[in-house]
Amino acid sequence: MSETSSGSPHKKILVPVDFSASSHAALDAATELALRFGSEIYLLHVIPAFPNVSIPDSITEAAIIDKAREEATSRFATSEAALAAKGVKVTSSVEVGNDVVGSILEAIEREHADLLVITTHGLSGWYPHVFGSNAEKLVRLAPCPLLLLRTPKPESSAKVPFSRSMEWW
Repeated sequence: MSETSSGSPHKKILVPVDFSASSHAALDAATELALRFGSEIYLLHVIPAFPNVSIPDSITEAAIIDKAREEATSRFATSEAALAAKGVKVTSSVEVGNDVVGSILEAIEREHADLLVITTHGLSGWYPHVFGSNAEKLVRLAPCPLLLLRTPKPESSAKVPFSRSMEWW
């Protein structure tokens, strides 16, 4: 493993977060690495745009995206405070895009991330069965080293509160 000029193998670790228990596991692993190597963590949440979804006229697409952005920003604030308390430098971004994998790849380049930490399962629902998983695409396309954590397949794509994840968001 080649090391950067500061002696650390990873200066910036990108962790895409969908707020599932699996992405919490990725954040835990990235935190351990950041503490060990003195790395910075960059959290990314991509809000999917809804160009082909029918919604009532009384609810705008912008309102849905604004609400999702507000919720993600609030959750990231909690994560950032917990990481700062451990001495880990962290930044975060909430973005909107039709292509989650494309947004992650752009963030790797833009942020000069030198490690990507993801898990095998998130909140994708039926989508991976038809189009392939985001993790599968990132394994093939990521321009930096990738740590892929195997996590249990969720029983459903419904959001269920996880007691451990409440520590972070």
